[in-house]
Amino acid sequence: MAEPYLWQQKKEKMKLSKLPLLVMIACTSLATAHAQTASDIINKHMQALGGPDVFAKVKSVYYEGTLNVMGNDVPTSATLLVGKGFKTVTTFNGMDIIQCFTDTSGWMVNPMAGQTDPTPMPADMVKNSKSALTIGNYLSDYKANGFKDSLLGRESFDSVNAFKVKLSKPDLEITYWFDPNTFYILKTESKTTVSGQDVTTPTTYSGYKKTDVGYVVPTVMGVSAGGMDMTITYTKVEVNKEVDPKIFVMPSK
Repeated sequence: MAEPYLWQQKKEKMKLSKLPLLVMIACTSLATAHAQTASDIINKHMQALGGPDVFAKVKSVYYEGTLNVMGNDVPTSATLLVGKGFKTVTTFNGMDIIQCFTDTSGWMVNPMAGQTDPTPMPADMVKNSKSALTIGNYLSDYKANGFKDSLLGRESFDSVNAFKVKLSKPDLEITYWFDPNTFYILKTESKTTVSGQDVTTPTTYSGYKKTDVGYVVPTVMGVSAGGMDMTITYTKVEVNKEVDPKIFVMPSK
């Protein structure tokens, strides 16, 4: 009868010997889960795009490509002069559709909506578009701009178990889906109010490429706006191209 008793003692000792390992694994898992805060994920995303040292080298970015809408491919371009201005020009049926933001104002031309002359943008639209003047948009300095961050957990997007992060302040809410492997943005969904109307804009991002200076940009974006689905594909991205600030000035009627 002694042998079963000794075997039982041996099994108990084996269980006890495993306890430190199990405790260590559990603690490591908890520490890892705790480390994945919204702030951590955003910081990893900014590093994935190049990080502060690379961002400091970027003075301007010029994009050129096509916009596909309703089965039609039309030429489009976007010009960013960091801290000064951002302008997009899309040519449809020989007419230019223009959106332009500066650090103080914004204007647009949209012949498709009957706006053939340059028209000032609503103040709330200008306010919520100033992030377009920075590298990293809202994520570059979100706390200083009044946003609160929150990690919403994980959610599947396009077969990826993405990190879901929300930035929010009284007049704007943006939800991000980050790839846990690359920390690139897969999708955003912004909710704001323009001229008294609630506007929700989902956008998808893919085709990330590294530029000559090390700055990584998405080259394919899918946008749903005004009941229309559009895909923008940039085939040319030039960093630090010479940009004349005058292109951001609203032309006189």
